[in-house]
Amino acid sequence: MKGKINKSVLKTIPYEMDEKVEVSYITDEFTCLCPWTGLPDFGRLTITYIPSDKLIELKSLKFYLLSFRNAGIINEHAAARILKDLSSLINPERMEVKIEFKPRGGIMTVVSAKFPEEKK
Repeated sequence: MKGKINKSVLKTIPYEMDEKVEVSYITDEFTCLCPWTGLPDFGRLTITYIPSDKLIELKSLKFYLLSFRNAGIINEHAAARILKDLSSLINPERMEVKIEFKPRGGIMTVVSAKFPEEKK
């Protein structure tokens, strides 16, 4: 695939409140490409986190997510990649990235990644 995931567009804004809040960003328009067929995969993306001292700036998040549209990445790697990029950007207390992909061949794929990683 020709496109690359562009994490350099991501920006932050300060979180200055003493109160702990849970922030959720949800979009039904997440798209990435199958690296083998080049066909698009569509899904509902939910990002939930408890910020420490930074928030993800929404316009930059939109442009970051748009960069997946031209990038080849398998479903199971997409959530982990988003979690890695966003958690390293803002170092949240907790974060979860969940993608519910539309069915392909009658099979729906749901992928979830968490920070910090849950211990077994």
